[in-house]
Amino acid sequence: MRRVSRIAVAGVATAALAVSVSACGSSSTSSSSAGGSAKSKGIGLAYDIGGKGDQSFNDAAYAGFQKAEKDFGVGGRDVEPQDGETDADKVQRLETLAKAGYNPVIGVGFVYAPAVKEVAAKFPKVTFGIIDDNTIKAKNVADLVFHEEESSYLAGVAAAKTTKKNHIGFIGGVDIPLIHKFEAGFIQGAQSVNPKIKVEKQYLTQTPQEGGFASPDKGESATNGQIDAGADVIYHAAGLSGQGVIKAAAAHKVWAIGVDSDQYSQGALSKYKDYILTSALKNVSGAVYDLAQSVIKDKKPLSGEVRGSLSNGGVSLADSNPVFKNNADLQAALKKAEEGIKNGTIKVKTS
Repeated sequence: MRRVSRIAVAGVATAALAVSVSACGSSSTSSSSAGGSAKSKGIGLAYDIGGKGDQSFNDAAYAGFQKAEKDFGVGGRDVEPQDGETDADKVQRLETLAKAGYNPVIGVGFVYAPAVKEVAAKFPKVTFGIIDDNTIKAKNVADLVFHEEESSYLAGVAAAKTTKKNHIGFIGGVDIPLIHKFEAGFIQGAQSVNPKIKVEKQYLTQTPQEGGFASPDKGESATNGQIDAGADVIYHAAGLSGQGVIKAAAAHKVWAIGVDSDQYSQGALSKYKDYILTSALKNVSGAVYDLAQSVIKDKKPLSGEVRGSLSNGGVSLADSNPVFKNNADLQAALKKAEEGIKNGTIKVKTS
């Protein structure tokens, strides 16, 4: 196994939805396939809360999954989460994929950490990946993580350079350390432009189980409140709930900043695109693709922490909106900020 600290860029566009299969039923701790097989029949992908179709985090993973299937000539199985599921359900889902011969098997989201840790120990010949968690220390596990605070800093610069009221907003899906990184970077970036800028802040729920990443209605309501308070640029890190943020921003003709995928370019959000300034990208698609390549093509599975940053292309800002791309003053400010982050003169906070 090789341990790495960089993540390669794989430029992947989110594709159309496909039918997924649920891995339900009783689990077993003994099987003729116990330990798994190093030979892969394809990629196993288990989605995070909100599932496929969120136009954000999960769909970015699906894009990498699809590209890997095509490029490496293998099959794959992607599995949706279930409402109210437990860690035991996640364990069973991952075991089902591993027993069926899928390699790598990837859990999309930190909620899979306990399940990946347990199942990886049972299937040492299978490579597992987990996105947004770096707590699992095992030779057959790749912790696919990102410097979300860096792209969020740039999003803050963009917001501060775009607002007409010196009043912006942040909406996080769930009040957890991972999403605190988005908030911290965003506020720091905005304050680098205007130290006195006013920032509205709100988390939709305290736990993932309450629907903070999967409730567009909660996102819409929170956004309406921030707009009523005076914010005219709102950044979300809320998964599927972010669709409600973007909908509300468009209804009030103010700017939204998307997350994870380039939400300006998402077909399902096309009617709101004129109000999506940019998106803070996290190359989840590249992380899925690179792990699949290391197992299926290179035969040298990645393991350990694999972290995406501005320096290696793992995080960035989307420039699909011409209003954003053609704003020379904004682009100059972003270039200066990005250079500072890369050379270490700007230290981005994570909390």
